Amino acid sequence: MSYVKIKVPDAVKKELKDVITKIAETRDSKIRKGFNEVTKSIERSLAKLVVMAEDVSPPEILFHIPLLCDSKSIPYGYISTKKELGNLVRINVGSAAIAIEKLGTNNENVLDNVIKKLGELKK
Repeated sequence: MSYVKIKVPDAVKKELKDVITKIAETRDSKIRKGFNEVTKSIERSLAKLVVMAEDVSPPEILFHIPLLCDSKSIPYGYISTKKELGNLVRINVGSAAIAIEKLGTNNENVLDNVIKKLGELKK
């Protein structure tokens, strides 16, 4: 049993990476890093999008995240590696998961297309 609930195609992963990079580069954005911070963000209904790495070991660490996201109606997706996810949010270590809380100035609609595509994958 795995925590990876949906298979994200490479094209959607690329778009997801571009969106995360754009938000991370915005000065007044807020991104929570690490599964503890992400869990808190989901439980408080602050997360707008959750992204997890597919190579987390042991997988039980992230098993609750998709379930929490579904219960709070928060969209989620996956990136291939922890290292890549960490690099996208400008930290020098890998990150098991991130939660985007604030998009930052001029980023109001950047998530719309990606969230729509991730929602279609779940069906």
